[in-house]
Amino acid sequence: MLKPTLLTVDDDPNVLKAIERDLRSHYGDRYRVLRANSGDAGLQLLRELKVRNDAVALLLADQRMPQMDGIGFLAEAKKLYPDSKRALLTAYADTSAAINAINEVNVDYFFLKPWDPPSQHLYPVLDDLLEDWTAAYHEPYQGIRVLGTRWSPRAYEVRDFLARNHVPYQWIDVELASEDPEVKQLIASVGDDAGHLPMTLFPDGTRMFESTPAELADKIGLRTRAETQFYDFAIIGGGPGGLAAAVYGASEGLKTVMIDREAPGGQAGLSSRIENYLGFPSGLSGMDLARRAVLQAQRFGVEIIAPQEAVSLRAEGPYRIVRFANGSEISCHAALIATGVQWKRLDVPGMDRLQGAGVYYGGGSQEAISCKGEIVYIVGGANSAGQAALNFAQYAEKVIMLLRGDSLSATMSRYLIDQIEKTPKIQLWTHAEVAEVHGETHLQEVSVLCTDSGKLERVPATSMFIYIGAMPRTDWLEGTVVRDDRGFIVAGPDLIRDGKLPSSWNVNRPPFLLESSLPGVFVVGDVRHGSIKRVASAVGEGAIAVQFIHRYMAKV
Repeated sequence: MLKPTLLTVDDDPNVLKAIERDLRSHYGDRYRVLRANSGDAGLQLLRELKVRNDAVALLLADQRMPQMDGIGFLAEAKKLYPDSKRALLTAYADTSAAINAINEVNVDYFFLKPWDPPSQHLYPVLDDLLEDWTAAYHEPYQGIRVLGTRWSPRAYEVRDFLARNHVPYQWIDVELASEDPEVKQLIASVGDDAGHLPMTLFPDGTRMFESTPAELADKIGLRTRAETQFYDFAIIGGGPGGLAAAVYGASEGLKTVMIDREAPGGQAGLSSRIENYLGFPSGLSGMDLARRAVLQAQRFGVEIIAPQEAVSLRAEGPYRIVRFANGSEISCHAALIATGVQWKRLDVPGMDRLQGAGVYYGGGSQEAISCKGEIVYIVGGANSAGQAALNFAQYAEKVIMLLRGDSLSATMSRYLIDQIEKTPKIQLWTHAEVAEVHGETHLQEVSVLCTDSGKLERVPATSMFIYIGAMPRTDWLEGTVVRDDRGFIVAGPDLIRDGKLPSSWNVNRPPFLLESSLPGVFVVGDVRHGSIKRVASAVGEGAIAVQFIHRYMAKV
């Protein structure tokens, strides 16, 4: 945390040097002392400090300066830092102007030049002013800040990326400028750059505009390239299954790397509350589970590369080669695919236009706060949809779940159904499908079709979160491993059809449990054909797979 700033402004270099010297001598251990040689330069410096969210405790300006006098500077500075203490340096002839400034511009004090000795004529008054300022001071947020509008798909992408990578940030909705003076002052401080949103502000003063996840990753120091070219064990996908395999593999001595195209945690990382995970009787959020698992993996030396996308996998003799979207490659003895699934796309008119602007696939717990006092629509009836509904109900006026079937019992755990039934804010609309979404710049209405009656109802809406289906993202593995007709990867005994293994199987043994049709490439979690779509199941498979990987490597 940076020290609060004391800023002195004077066009006379000798006076400026003297006042800076005296301020540093007495306050340098508690405050940062800055100077400017004109009112305009002082205001520009204050704008930069405002963008960085630095605190300013004292503004001390000389009254007699060209272009902008001290009173004019302090009046403008007050718009940027209304709580800072303000004082003038004046000559004897300017005392009447200084007194008027106290009455009219709320200047806190004026000092006569020269102020020697400062121990009598400067420090006692400044001590009192700074003590008053400190009593009301609240340390400003010093982390990453994101400026944008709630309905911007790019702003949502930035916020989602930071949240999923466990990077703390502060969201600032510029549309609240008319209601929040602090937001208004910040927008004024960034000047013309306010037209390029979303904008990400970093504590070092750097500004990034309309950033991609890759650009953000480089800036905040996430690792997007492998440290070396060879590993014992490469894991593609950072959900619960991949994280479990990483922990068990690295803890048992394997040089392990884990690659994820977005952020560790997978879909589970977006769950607002997981209450049936063994060992956590009060439940925990998916983000918390992912954070704990990442720390555990790093403790054992796992190298985590994210965001980075694997685009191909091939065998070269005893090695398995993974190629990335940036063209680089790594090789390994054994690989594990744990890429999970993605939400099935809702193919109705308006979706492409409004995705990220009121219509979202999934949605982290942080999004619920943005929906305070609104009606939220949840599409889907499985556990993820139920967890989301309960989370949004804490903030929204009402949560409406749209179900294609007639009840939740076929797709949702009983403990979630019981909680939903006890939550008055949650309504179930059964036999209901989204037919169309409406809005120009953001979601405004949803057309809901009742499949029983055929009635189409158009209802107002600002936020809709979709949790339907589970589609694997495995096109990049076409021709490499056997997949079923939906794209899930077939492994272990399921590879045997009519007593025969696939023609690509080229070793004289049956596949190990969880081993794909390419020897040495294993698969766990939701992406595996026939898997149980539960966090605990994926974790168990990740742990089990490591044992078979050891057996595989012993025979290579």
